[in-house]
Amino acid sequence: MLASASASASFLPRPKPKPHLLKRLASALTPPSPLSPSTGADPDPDQDPTPLFLRPPAHPVPAPSLAAFRRRAAALVPPSAPHLHRHLRWLLADAAHDPDADPALLRAPLGDLEALWLRHVRDRRPFQYVVGNEHWRDLVVAVREGVLIPRPETEAVVEMVGRVEGFEAGWWTDLGTGSGAIAVAVARMLGPEGKVFATDVSEVAIEVARLNVQRYGMQDKVQIRHGSWFEPLEDLKGKFMGVISNPPYIPTDDLPGLQPEVGWHEPKLALDGGKDGLDHLLHLCEGLSSVLKPGGFFVFETNGNKQSEFLVDFLSTKWDSSFHDVEAVLDFADIKRFVTGYRR
Repeated sequence: MLASASASASFLPRPKPKPHLLKRLASALTPPSPLSPSTGADPDPDQDPTPLFLRPPAHPVPAPSLAAFRRRAAALVPPSAPHLHRHLRWLLADAAHDPDADPALLRAPLGDLEALWLRHVRDRRPFQYVVGNEHWRDLVVAVREGVLIPRPETEAVVEMVGRVEGFEAGWWTDLGTGSGAIAVAVARMLGPEGKVFATDVSEVAIEVARLNVQRYGMQDKVQIRHGSWFEPLEDLKGKFMGVISNPPYIPTDDLPGLQPEVGWHEPKLALDGGKDGLDHLLHLCEGLSSVLKPGGFFVFETNGNKQSEFLVDFLSTKWDSSFHDVEAVLDFADIKRFVTGYRR
Protein backbone atom coordinates (compact mmCIF):
# COMPACT_ATOMS: atom_id res chain seq x y z
CA MET A 1 0.00 0.00 0.00
CA LEU A 2 2.65 2.54 0.93
CA ALA A 3 5.44 3.28 -1.49
CA SER A 4 7.18 6.22 0.17
CA ALA A 5 5.72 9.48 1.47
CA SER A 6 2.54 8.87 -0.44
CA ALA A 7 0.80 5.56 -0.89
CA SER A 8 -0.16 3.57 -3.90
CA ALA A 9 -1.90 0.26 -4.30
CA SER A 10 0.16 -0.52 -7.40
CA PHE A 11 2.82 -2.52 -5.56
CA LEU A 12 0.30 -4.75 -3.81
CA PRO A 13 0.48 -8.33 -5.06
CA ARG A 14 -2.40 -9.11 -7.38
CA PRO A 15 -4.69 -11.72 -5.84
CA LYS A 16 -4.05 -15.16 -7.29
CA PRO A 17 -7.05 -17.06 -8.66
CA LYS A 18 -8.43 -19.16 -5.84
CA PRO A 19 -10.57 -22.22 -6.67
CA HIS A 20 -13.79 -23.14 -4.92
CA LEU A 21 -14.45 -19.72 -3.38
CA LEU A 22 -18.17 -20.43 -3.30
CA LYS A 23 -17.56 -23.17 -0.74
CA ARG A 24 -16.41 -20.49 1.69
CA LEU A 25 -19.43 -18.21 1.55
CA ALA A 26 -21.28 -19.93 4.36
CA SER A 27 -18.50 -18.99 6.78
CA ALA A 28 -19.04 -15.30 6.01
CA LEU A 29 -21.96 -15.25 8.44
CA THR A 30 -19.46 -15.61 11.27
CA PRO A 31 -17.20 -12.58 11.74
CA PRO A 32 -13.50 -13.38 11.33
CA SER A 33 -11.55 -13.61 14.56
CA PRO A 34 -9.56 -10.40 15.11
CA LEU A 35 -5.83 -10.83 14.68
CA SER A 36 -3.30 -9.63 17.20
CA PRO A 37 -2.82 -5.92 16.42
CA SER A 38 0.93 -6.26 16.12
CA THR A 39 2.67 -3.78 13.88
CA GLY A 40 5.62 -6.05 13.25
CA ALA A 41 7.97 -3.51 14.80
CA ASP A 42 7.16 -2.58 18.38
CA PRO A 43 7.12 1.16 19.02
CA ASP A 44 9.51 2.54 21.60
CA PRO A 45 7.61 2.45 24.93
CA ASP A 46 9.30 5.70 25.94
CA GLN A 47 8.34 7.49 22.75
CA ASP A 48 5.92 10.40 23.08
CA PRO A 49 2.72 9.22 21.32
CA THR A 50 1.81 12.83 20.46
CA PRO A 51 2.36 13.38 16.71
CA LEU A 52 5.50 15.42 16.13
CA PHE A 53 3.65 18.21 14.33
CA LEU A 54 1.33 18.70 17.33
CA ARG A 55 4.05 19.03 19.97
CA PRO A 56 5.07 22.50 21.18
CA PRO A 57 8.37 23.92 19.83
CA ALA A 58 10.09 23.80 23.20
CA HIS A 59 13.62 22.62 22.38
CA PRO A 60 16.07 25.35 21.29
CA VAL A 61 18.94 24.14 19.09
CA PRO A 62 21.79 26.35 17.79
CA ALA A 63 21.84 26.71 14.03
CA PRO A 64 25.28 25.01 13.66
CA SER A 65 24.00 21.95 15.56
CA LEU A 66 20.91 21.71 13.36
CA ALA A 67 23.06 22.11 10.24
CA ALA A 68 25.32 19.31 11.46
CA PHE A 69 22.28 17.08 11.95
CA ARG A 70 21.19 17.85 8.38
CA ARG A 71 24.58 16.74 7.08
CA ARG A 72 24.62 13.54 9.15
CA ALA A 73 21.07 12.69 8.12
CA ALA A 74 21.73 13.35 4.43
CA ALA A 75 24.86 11.21 4.54
CA LEU A 76 22.70 8.20 5.45
CA VAL A 77 20.66 8.47 2.26
CA PRO A 78 21.80 6.02 -0.44
CA PRO A 79 22.01 7.27 -4.04
CA SER A 80 19.15 4.93 -4.97
CA ALA A 81 16.71 6.74 -2.64
CA PRO A 82 16.53 10.44 -3.58
CA HIS A 83 13.04 10.65 -2.08
CA LEU A 84 14.65 10.44 1.37
CA HIS A 85 16.17 13.89 0.88
CA ARG A 86 12.63 15.16 0.43
CA HIS A 87 11.58 13.35 3.60
CA LEU A 88 14.44 15.02 5.48
CA ARG A 89 13.19 18.45 4.40
CA TRP A 90 9.67 17.52 5.51
CA LEU A 91 10.94 16.18 8.83
CA LEU A 92 12.68 19.48 9.60
CA ALA A 93 9.62 21.44 8.47
CA ASP A 94 7.41 19.48 10.87
CA ALA A 95 9.96 19.46 13.70
CA ALA A 96 11.00 23.11 13.70
CA HIS A 97 8.93 26.23 14.21
CA ASP A 98 11.44 27.99 11.93
CA PRO A 99 14.30 25.75 10.71
CA ASP A 100 16.32 28.79 9.62
CA ALA A 101 16.17 30.58 12.97
CA ASP A 102 19.11 30.67 15.38
CA PRO A 103 18.45 29.04 17.69
CA ALA A 104 15.77 26.91 16.03
CA LEU A 105 12.89 25.82 18.26
CA LEU A 106 12.29 22.11 17.76
CA ARG A 107 9.27 20.02 18.73
CA ALA A 108 11.55 17.24 19.98
CA PRO A 109 15.13 17.06 21.26
CA LEU A 110 17.70 16.80 18.48
CA GLY A 111 18.71 13.34 19.68
CA ASP A 112 15.12 12.14 19.30
CA LEU A 113 14.98 13.48 15.73
CA GLU A 114 18.19 11.61 14.96
CA ALA A 115 16.67 8.39 16.32
CA LEU A 116 13.48 8.92 14.30
CA TRP A 117 15.49 9.47 11.12
CA LEU A 118 17.54 6.33 11.70
CA ARG A 119 14.38 4.26 12.12
CA HIS A 120 13.04 5.67 8.86
CA VAL A 121 16.21 5.10 6.82
CA ARG A 122 17.55 1.89 8.34
CA ASP A 123 14.42 0.19 9.71
CA ARG A 124 12.14 1.31 6.85
CA ARG A 125 9.67 2.84 9.29
CA PRO A 126 7.04 4.75 7.26
CA PHE A 127 7.68 8.46 7.16
CA GLN A 128 4.09 9.09 8.26
CA TYR A 129 4.84 7.32 11.55
CA VAL A 130 8.03 9.34 11.95
CA VAL A 131 6.24 12.71 11.83
CA GLY A 132 2.85 11.41 13.04
CA ASN A 133 0.68 12.57 10.16
CA GLU A 134 -0.43 12.00 6.59
CA HIS A 135 -1.72 14.68 4.20
CA TRP A 136 -4.99 13.22 2.89
CA ARG A 137 -7.49 15.17 0.81
CA ASP A 138 -7.66 18.56 2.55
CA LEU A 139 -6.81 17.07 5.94
CA VAL A 140 -3.64 16.56 7.94
CA VAL A 141 -4.50 13.24 9.59
CA ALA A 142 -2.68 12.20 12.76
CA VAL A 143 -1.37 8.61 12.59
CA ARG A 144 0.88 6.38 14.65
CA GLU A 145 2.07 2.79 14.67
CA GLY A 146 -0.89 0.48 15.16
CA VAL A 147 -3.07 2.51 12.76
CA LEU A 148 -3.21 2.07 8.99
CA ILE A 149 -1.89 5.04 7.02
CA PRO A 150 -4.65 6.51 4.78
CA ARG A 151 -4.03 5.94 1.07
CA PRO A 152 -4.65 8.37 -1.79
CA GLU A 153 -6.92 5.94 -3.65
CA THR A 154 -9.26 5.83 -0.64
CA GLU A 155 -10.03 9.53 -1.14
CA ALA A 156 -12.37 8.42 -3.94
CA VAL A 157 -14.70 6.93 -1.32
CA VAL A 158 -15.48 10.40 -0.01
CA GLU A 159 -16.21 11.63 -3.53
CA MET A 160 -18.66 8.76 -4.03
CA VAL A 161 -20.49 9.64 -0.83
CA GLY A 162 -20.80 13.23 -2.02
CA ARG A 163 -22.60 12.07 -5.18
CA VAL A 164 -25.37 10.24 -3.29
CA GLU A 165 -28.63 12.18 -3.48
CA GLY A 166 -29.52 13.66 -0.09
CA PHE A 167 -26.32 12.43 1.57
CA GLU A 168 -25.99 15.61 3.63
CA ALA A 169 -28.89 14.74 5.92
CA GLY A 170 -28.15 11.04 6.33
CA TRP A 171 -26.56 8.87 8.96
CA TRP A 172 -23.41 7.10 7.75
CA THR A 173 -21.18 4.46 9.26
CA ASP A 174 -17.44 4.05 8.61
CA LEU A 175 -16.62 0.45 9.56
CA GLY A 176 -12.99 -0.13 10.54
CA THR A 177 -12.35 3.60 10.71
CA GLY A 178 -8.63 3.37 11.56
CA SER A 179 -7.34 6.94 11.81
CA GLY A 180 -10.87 8.29 11.28
CA ALA A 181 -9.84 10.01 8.04
CA ILE A 182 -12.93 8.93 6.08
CA ALA A 183 -15.27 9.68 8.98
CA VAL A 184 -13.91 13.21 9.43
CA ALA A 185 -13.89 13.95 5.68
CA VAL A 186 -17.50 12.79 5.25
CA ALA A 187 -18.65 14.59 8.41
CA ARG A 188 -17.25 17.88 7.11
CA MET A 189 -19.60 17.60 4.11
CA LEU A 190 -22.76 16.81 6.07
CA GLY A 191 -25.59 19.14 6.97
CA PRO A 192 -27.01 19.76 10.47
CA GLU A 193 -28.88 16.44 10.57
CA GLY A 194 -26.10 14.28 9.16
CA LYS A 195 -23.90 12.09 11.36
CA VAL A 196 -21.12 9.52 11.03
CA PHE A 197 -20.81 6.51 13.33
CA ALA A 198 -17.25 5.16 13.12
CA THR A 199 -16.33 1.74 14.49
CA ASP A 200 -13.04 -0.09 15.02
CA VAL A 201 -11.91 -3.12 17.01
CA SER A 202 -8.46 -1.61 17.67
CA GLU A 203 -8.11 0.50 20.80
CA VAL A 204 -5.15 2.34 19.25
CA ALA A 205 -7.27 3.22 16.20
CA ILE A 206 -10.10 4.43 18.44
CA GLU A 207 -7.69 6.71 20.29
CA VAL A 208 -6.23 8.17 17.09
CA ALA A 209 -9.64 8.55 15.43
CA ARG A 210 -10.91 10.49 18.44
CA LEU A 211 -7.87 12.76 18.24
CA ASN A 212 -8.57 13.54 14.59
CA VAL A 213 -12.27 14.10 15.24
CA GLN A 214 -11.43 16.56 18.01
CA ARG A 215 -8.77 18.36 15.98
CA TYR A 216 -11.32 19.15 13.29
CA GLY A 217 -14.12 19.98 15.73
CA MET A 218 -16.35 17.15 14.52
CA GLN A 219 -17.37 15.82 17.93
CA ASP A 220 -21.03 16.67 17.26
CA LYS A 221 -20.95 15.01 13.84
CA VAL A 222 -18.85 11.87 14.43
CA GLN A 223 -19.48 9.26 17.09
CA ILE A 224 -16.66 6.75 17.65
CA ARG A 225 -17.67 3.28 18.82
CA HIS A 226 -15.32 0.49 19.87
CA GLY A 227 -16.06 -2.96 18.51
CA SER A 228 -15.93 -5.30 15.54
CA TRP A 229 -17.72 -4.17 12.36
CA PHE A 230 -21.50 -4.06 12.93
CA GLU A 231 -21.44 -5.15 16.57
CA PRO A 232 -21.37 -1.61 18.07
CA LEU A 233 -24.35 -0.58 15.89
CA GLU A 234 -27.04 -2.92 17.23
CA ASP A 235 -29.17 0.03 18.34
CA LEU A 236 -29.04 1.63 14.89
CA LYS A 237 -30.10 -1.20 12.58
CA GLY A 238 -31.98 -0.06 9.51
CA LYS A 239 -31.20 3.63 10.11
CA PHE A 240 -28.17 4.24 7.90
CA MET A 241 -28.18 6.05 4.58
CA GLY A 242 -24.71 4.70 3.88
CA VAL A 243 -22.10 2.13 4.86
CA ILE A 244 -18.42 2.78 4.09
CA SER A 245 -15.51 0.45 4.72
CA ASN A 246 -11.88 -0.02 3.77
CA PRO A 247 -11.40 -3.40 5.46
CA PRO A 248 -8.39 -5.76 5.56
CA TYR A 249 -8.33 -7.41 2.13
CA ILE A 250 -4.81 -8.72 1.47
CA PRO A 251 -4.57 -12.53 1.25
CA THR A 252 -2.55 -13.91 4.16
CA ASP A 253 -0.01 -15.56 1.89
CA ASP A 254 0.68 -12.23 0.18
CA LEU A 255 1.63 -10.39 3.38
CA PRO A 256 5.32 -11.43 3.30
CA GLY A 257 5.63 -9.85 -0.15
CA LEU A 258 4.55 -6.39 0.97
CA GLN A 259 7.01 -3.51 1.08
CA PRO A 260 8.92 -3.45 4.38
CA GLU A 261 7.35 -0.08 5.24
CA VAL A 262 3.98 -1.86 5.22
CA GLY A 263 4.67 -5.46 6.18
CA TRP A 264 7.12 -4.65 8.98
CA HIS A 265 5.32 -1.69 10.51
CA GLU A 266 1.66 -1.32 9.63
CA PRO A 267 -0.86 -3.31 11.70
CA LYS A 268 -1.57 -6.83 10.48
CA LEU A 269 -5.02 -6.36 11.96
CA ALA A 270 -5.74 -3.79 9.24
CA LEU A 271 -4.10 -5.73 6.38
CA ASP A 272 -4.82 -9.45 6.66
CA GLY A 273 -8.02 -10.46 4.90
CA GLY A 274 -7.60 -14.19 5.40
CA LYS A 275 -6.82 -16.94 2.91
CA ASP A 276 -8.38 -15.21 -0.11
CA GLY A 277 -8.43 -11.69 1.33
CA LEU A 278 -12.23 -11.93 1.43
CA ASP A 279 -12.99 -12.85 5.05
CA HIS A 280 -13.95 -9.38 6.22
CA LEU A 281 -15.46 -8.25 2.91
CA LEU A 282 -17.84 -11.20 2.88
CA HIS A 283 -18.83 -10.55 6.48
CA LEU A 284 -19.59 -6.93 5.57
CA CYS A 285 -21.71 -8.02 2.63
CA GLU A 286 -23.72 -10.35 4.85
CA GLY A 287 -24.48 -7.61 7.37
CA LEU A 288 -25.34 -4.80 4.96
CA SER A 289 -29.07 -5.39 4.66
CA SER A 290 -29.56 -5.23 8.43
CA VAL A 291 -28.14 -1.73 8.87
CA LEU A 292 -29.05 0.10 5.65
CA LYS A 293 -32.44 1.68 5.24
CA PRO A 294 -34.23 1.33 1.88
CA GLY A 295 -32.37 3.30 -0.77
CA GLY A 296 -29.18 3.27 1.33
CA PHE A 297 -25.78 3.27 -0.36
CA PHE A 298 -22.65 1.23 0.35
CA VAL A 299 -19.04 1.39 -0.82
CA PHE A 300 -16.26 -1.05 0.02
CA GLU A 301 -12.60 -0.84 -0.96
CA THR A 302 -11.05 -4.09 -2.22
CA ASN A 303 -7.70 -5.50 -3.33
CA GLY A 304 -8.54 -5.03 -6.99
CA ASN A 305 -10.16 -6.58 -10.02
CA LYS A 306 -10.69 -10.19 -8.94
CA GLN A 307 -12.05 -9.34 -5.50
CA SER A 308 -14.33 -6.62 -6.83
CA GLU A 309 -15.70 -8.79 -9.63
CA PHE A 310 -16.30 -11.65 -7.21
CA LEU A 311 -18.18 -9.44 -4.74
CA VAL A 312 -20.31 -7.85 -7.46
CA ASP A 313 -21.32 -11.32 -8.62
CA PHE A 314 -21.94 -12.46 -5.03
CA LEU A 315 -24.15 -9.50 -4.14
CA SER A 316 -25.98 -9.60 -7.47
CA THR A 317 -26.88 -13.27 -7.10
CA LYS A 318 -27.20 -14.26 -3.45
CA TRP A 319 -28.47 -10.82 -2.40
CA ASP A 320 -30.30 -9.79 -5.57
CA SER A 321 -33.53 -9.23 -3.61
CA SER A 322 -31.76 -6.82 -1.24
CA PHE A 323 -29.51 -4.70 -3.49
CA HIS A 324 -29.50 -3.10 -6.91
CA ASP A 325 -27.05 -1.23 -9.14
CA VAL A 326 -24.15 -3.19 -7.67
CA GLU A 327 -20.97 -2.42 -9.60
CA ALA A 328 -17.19 -2.30 -9.48
CA VAL A 329 -15.68 1.20 -9.67
CA LEU A 330 -12.23 2.01 -11.03
CA ASP A 331 -9.56 3.85 -9.06
CA PHE A 332 -7.13 6.37 -10.60
CA ALA A 333 -4.98 3.48 -11.90
CA ASP A 334 -7.95 1.92 -13.73
CA ILE A 335 -8.11 -0.94 -11.24
CA LYS A 336 -11.52 -2.11 -10.06
CA ARG A 337 -10.85 -0.95 -6.53
CA PHE A 338 -14.34 -0.34 -5.11
CA VAL A 339 -17.70 -2.10 -4.96
CA THR A 340 -20.82 0.05 -4.63
CA GLY A 341 -24.55 -0.45 -4.64
CA TYR A 342 -27.91 0.46 -3.11
CA ARG A 343 -30.38 -1.22 -0.76
CA ARG A 344 -33.73 -2.02 -2.30
